Amino acid sequence: MRSSPRGRRARRVAVAVSFPIVLALSPLPVLAAPSPQPAEVVPDRQPSVAQDGVGLLRVIVPDQAALDRLNALGVDLAEYKKPLDNGIEVHAVLSPQEAEDLRGQGFDVRGPISDQSDFAANQAQRNQALRSAAAAEGEKDTLTPLRAEWFTSGDQRFLAVEVKTTATDAETVLTVAWDQGPRTEPGSGGTATMARFTDAGQYMYHRFNEPVAIDKTPAKVTITSSRGGSITVPVVKWLGEPRKDPGRHYVSDFVDHYMDPTEVTDRITGLAREFPKISQIVALPYKTNGYRRAAQAQFGTAAAATFYVSTKAYGSEGGNDVSVALVKPETASAPLGVVVNGKDIVVNLATDASAAVSSTAAQVVQALGADAAASALVTAATYRGNAGAGVVAPAAATKLTDNLKAPATVSRAPFETKVLRIGKKRDGSKPGVFLYCQEHAREWVTTLTCVETAERLLRNYARDSATRKLVDDLDIFIMPVVNPDGGHYSFYDYNMQRKNMTNHCAANAADPASRNSWGVDLNRNFSVGSIRDGYSGASTNCTSGTYAGPAELSEPEARNEVWLTEKFPNIKFAMNTHSYGGYFMWPPGAYKEEGRELLPSPDFGTENYFWEASGHILSAVKSWRGTAIWPGRTGPVPDVLYSAAGNSADEHWYGRGIIGWDFEVGADLWDPATKTFQPVGFQPPFAEGHQEAMEFSSGQIGILEVARAFGDDDRSPDSKLEVTARNSGSTTFTFSMDEPANLYYTLDGSRPTYQSPKLTFAGTREGTQSFTVDKTTDVRWFSVDVAGNVERNYRPDGHSDNYRKERVEVRRHR
Repeated sequence: MRSSPRGRRARRVAVAVSFPIVLALSPLPVLAAPSPQPAEVVPDRQPSVAQDGVGLLRVIVPDQAALDRLNALGVDLAEYKKPLDNGIEVHAVLSPQEAEDLRGQGFDVRGPISDQSDFAANQAQRNQALRSAAAAEGEKDTLTPLRAEWFTSGDQRFLAVEVKTTATDAETVLTVAWDQGPRTEPGSGGTATMARFTDAGQYMYHRFNEPVAIDKTPAKVTITSSRGGSITVPVVKWLGEPRKDPGRHYVSDFVDHYMDPTEVTDRITGLAREFPKISQIVALPYKTNGYRRAAQAQFGTAAAATFYVSTKAYGSEGGNDVSVALVKPETASAPLGVVVNGKDIVVNLATDASAAVSSTAAQVVQALGADAAASALVTAATYRGNAGAGVVAPAAATKLTDNLKAPATVSRAPFETKVLRIGKKRDGSKPGVFLYCQEHAREWVTTLTCVETAERLLRNYARDSATRKLVDDLDIFIMPVVNPDGGHYSFYDYNMQRKNMTNHCAANAADPASRNSWGVDLNRNFSVGSIRDGYSGASTNCTSGTYAGPAELSEPEARNEVWLTEKFPNIKFAMNTHSYGGYFMWPPGAYKEEGRELLPSPDFGTENYFWEASGHILSAVKSWRGTAIWPGRTGPVPDVLYSAAGNSADEHWYGRGIIGWDFEVGADLWDPATKTFQPVGFQPPFAEGHQEAMEFSSGQIGILEVARAFGDDDRSPDSKLEVTARNSGSTTFTFSMDEPANLYYTLDGSRPTYQSPKLTFAGTREGTQSFTVDKTTDVRWFSVDVAGNVERNYRPDGHSDNYRKERVEVRRHR
């Protein structure tokens, strides 16, 4: 079928670190507890762009193995991976202590996001030396071109090339030379050395680290290997021209500030009230844990003498009213005791014969647990598993606090997540499309994208015929906030929060200074290809940025997605919108690191459908301000980013057959002054965030257009057999189709069925499989597109014989 209407993760350091102990300190020792005073607990991770706190820092690793090590350590990585001449650049959210610990383990942790130095001169000398050495000793290799494309992004032209070599060793160097257009000299446009792309220890292909800026559009590129191989291929255009502006009555641009989840939910609820004939709210059944935490305080200065107290009630439900005081009696040899008056807890510390305090942290923890009145209010634990043998210091009455800063307009109760359902006919008879945003809390632009799309659909229904067709012919489900609790926490408490707010940590990681590390990565909590199945790219460490949760689908936010897609089985398409980096991806999204064992790849027809649809969708993105998503950042998730065990797109595709994509909004911006690409980060200044929301909302509209074309498609595909080579004693052939489709074939003259062999790709990111036969062969086949239309209306499960057939002759020359 034709996809066009007219018709291609984050971790937190989990190492043995020595975190700075930042405590709620008391003033001088007192005999009795004074009136409780609120105490501020300074978190270990404060949001900042400088090294005096948490920052989004560059980490340069030498190869994929080192990146896998970062994954295993639980480093809080952004969904950003950029190959460099000297390794791979990733971006990590790190506190100073975490950065120092990583440096101590040999990782190259650099400053906040900044320009990269150019090592071109040194690399050119090294590459020349390698080429010379390799050419002298190597056997000639064979090059297989994958892609050679030019495109524009903004006002600048770029070139992107991908090629495989049979010489997969690290010493083989590939160089690209391009002309300046038809009938110009090869190499007249420029030359560049390609980077060797490996993943999970396996060679994948060679590519540019990033698209190469060019002045003129080349007609051909020549790739030359240091092993002697060479091939020249034409350069084609990546992405069509941006679509024409919609009709003069079309309206857009409905967001003017970053919105928290409460604002967003109120916004879509208001839209449903305003447009009741074509929209409604679907309230999801699983309420979140809520924007709430236990109230806590920490006492002590040295780890051995430190303990912390947590309320059993959430802070918003009375926990913030609890206080704890540590009192030194005036008498010698006083026993340790606990007194509770309402919600005020006084610990009378033990003294020795000289009247000095003798109670240790462990003893105070035990005393609080043994007292019935105190243990009904609080739990207590020593600091991060310490034995607690140090003597505690007296402390004034300290009011416990949940440390949450959101205004009263943000409810502390469990949150009912809502979906805006848009469509003239919402009875399940139309193809469904699920657009969902903000699985990761800190990705503020994504919610704006979903809100903008909802506004455009509803407000243009009566104004624009193209919009009216989408709403009339589709059943659209827009979920602008998957992670409301984490979203609120990111807005008001810790802007780099990735996960939800639910604390599954045991006592050794539940102290107040760990609170910015709690939560579950919702996009690692699903049941397909999960870490519990052995797949890579998630963590079982509760403080890791990619913590997968205590069990698959343990989180209500994840279960809500599954419920929606099961409740409405007409959902055939989905788009999960994340940030940042400018990626466009699809399943499979995970692999087992040993042998890079992927989840099953989509079949030939579906994969081609993903690629063809990408052209339409990404051209729609480009239509807003000219941003082009790179070819090298388009494709299955592991091919362009990394393995993400237990992600939602895999859940929906493998579990329910939903064709799903992942956007990473926020493409790198080209700086013409420095001639470099600059990353934008999770929360760019609103002016940039606004532009990203506008362009990717256009992309979401593009997905709806693809879905509508799918629903309208009743035309069967057409295929043909093409002989590509004839030699004495053998003939090579392949197949071509006029649209993305699967093809079933036989080579023994038998009738083809759905049980017959299925056409595949020649390899990763390669073209169609070829066949070489050494005798005259009767080939029988038929094709079927993604919408289920069978070529020539052939019935593979019946008795008809209107399949396609051709005899492939093999001649022997004398």
